[in-house]
Amino acid sequence: MKKMIYGVVCVVFLSFLSACGGGADEAEQENATTEEQAGDEQKQTTDVAEGEALYKQSCSSCHGGDLVSGGAPDLNKVGSTYSKDEILGIIENGKGNMPAGILTGDDAAAVASWLAEKK
Repeated sequence: MKKMIYGVVCVVFLSFLSACGGGADEAEQENATTEEQAGDEQKQTTDVAEGEALYKQSCSSCHGGDLVSGGAPDLNKVGSTYSKDEILGIIENGKGNMPAGILTGDDAAAVASWLAEKK
């Protein structure tokens, strides 16, 4: 009996949630699009700052805090040689003496974005 009551409560709750959706008019859709674009710009700014911080934490010991004074290859103009995706591949898979997996996922992507701007 408890299972049947639980099932009915769940169905009623889900029906309530689906009824709350409703369609948005054009003004609401435009406002949502503008907010998404502003959010994307904010995320890009955050990614760049995060990329620099992650570089300093995980990469600067080999490549140098100024991108040139470490024992590893200089990165001060790496964006003119490699695309963001190529840099990401190097970060994730390693290259030469650089081991794979020092950074992964969003962290690797943030550093790749930041380094891709170095031209």
